[in-house]
Amino acid sequence: MKVAIGGPLKLGFRPWVEGLENIPATGPAILASNHLSFSDSFFLPTMLDRKVTFIAKAEYFTTPGVKGKLTAAFFKGVGQLPVDRSGSRGAGEAAIKSGIEVLERGELFGIYPEGTRSPDGRLYRGKPGGLARVALATGAPVIPVAMIDTEKIQPPGKVLPKLMRPGIRIGKPLDFTRYQGMEGDRFVLRAVTDEVMYEIMKLSGQEYVDMYATAAKRQIAEAAKAEKETQKEAQKEAQKEAQKEAQKSGEKDGERGRRELPDRP
Repeated sequence: MKVAIGGPLKLGFRPWVEGLENIPATGPAILASNHLSFSDSFFLPTMLDRKVTFIAKAEYFTTPGVKGKLTAAFFKGVGQLPVDRSGSRGAGEAAIKSGIEVLERGELFGIYPEGTRSPDGRLYRGKPGGLARVALATGAPVIPVAMIDTEKIQPPGKVLPKLMRPGIRIGKPLDFTRYQGMEGDRFVLRAVTDEVMYEIMKLSGQEYVDMYATAAKRQIAEAAKAEKETQKEAQKEAQKEAQKEAQKSGEKDGERGRRELPDRP
């Protein structure tokens, strides 16, 4: 399945890659990537010779329709693991456990430290619960990865993707073994995560925002809702004014008509 979908992706989009030499030929490693688009989970595994396992939303495996079936088939084919994220803490623990198991098998584990796709193309604060805990529990090196321009391929609201060249920039491995055994220290988890996000920022050239992407999405949604309500109120006021003007105009026409009526004999 990876060959069946990866071949057309390479041929149609011709993605460029820098830093492939930073991916170890064997052994465990964590690929920590920014997250700009749904297609990130297609392009990155496609361009690597080794299998990389990401924790994917369970919805990607259960979405109906042709697109949903193709997505589920691809994710299964490249070894992606579905995780139900509806339960907060339970889902996080399940994802961490799955990541540790992947690395203990000597494989590549992929993770998006932001926790969700960027709502506006900027780089947001990394969540320390997953990436740092997995890294410290396993001692696996963390390889920062920057996806470039993938959000421009299929912007929100567009059905057909744009044929353009996205990019992948892979940084040098980061060693956090000095912190092993300290995965219970939240300050250490924060420091590890921030160091990784800094490297991703340098690779991607994105503007960094010191807040979580989930919070940014809520703010954007609330702002859009408020704007919609404002527009609705403005339309109501405009309609009221139009009705008043129409009423005044009708009254003036009626008065004019009465004045123009001929006097009765």
